[in-house]
Amino acid sequence: MVVLLGIVVFLFAFASSRNTNRYVSAPNVKFVGENNLFVTSEAVSKLLIQNYGGLKNVPKEALVLNELENTLKSNPLIKSAEVYVAVNGTLNAEIEQKTPIARVSANASYYIDDEGMYMPLSKNYSARVPLVTGRIEKNNLTNVFKIARKIKSDDFLKKHVFEINQDNNKQLYLRLRKCDFLVKLGDVNFLDKKINNLKAFYKKNQKDNTLGNYSKVNLEFENQVICTKI
Repeated sequence: MVVLLGIVVFLFAFASSRNTNRYVSAPNVKFVGENNLFVTSEAVSKLLIQNYGGLKNVPKEALVLNELENTLKSNPLIKSAEVYVAVNGTLNAEIEQKTPIARVSANASYYIDDEGMYMPLSKNYSARVPLVTGRIEKNNLTNVFKIARKIKSDDFLKKHVFEINQDNNKQLYLRLRKCDFLVKLGDVNFLDKKINNLKAFYKKNQKDNTLGNYSKVNLEFENQVICTKI
């Protein structure tokens, strides 16, 4: 019995020693969430390798996984990262990218992500999202973000709105595909009601074939739709 116990302890210690002394293989990168690659697996591998000066010759016990995760999350296109080493020594990185919901084209060009934060453009992929123009401040995206988030969640807006504009007085406007008129939202108060008013206006005038008769549709007042004819 004592001999058997000794053999078991020896085998366990031997296996643990072999596992500890394994060297890490090249990174295996997996993207979770949306498939559009704003950052590539090659770029992720490069970040990991730069952190350790080459991973293939690094023993498993020398890796600090938390440091690797923080390195990946320092990339402004990456939302979250989980790094772990499999028993066979494979280094795995699961990456969730940020999701853009609008693209600013003003004094600088960048995305606004689905949390209302700055997201740089990518050389690898260009997202089809509404354009944001006018007076935009990178550190004050709250109102524009509220509009962009509403567009993303609403099928009518997603189909028709291609541009959000904010003027010097922080008044907000929309432009719709195949329509010449400008939609004035004003501020973001009573936004749902304003959008419902826009839908009702659009539906009626589309039916009457009169959408082309207007140059401006003003929704800034809660219970009114004020139209300016051409």
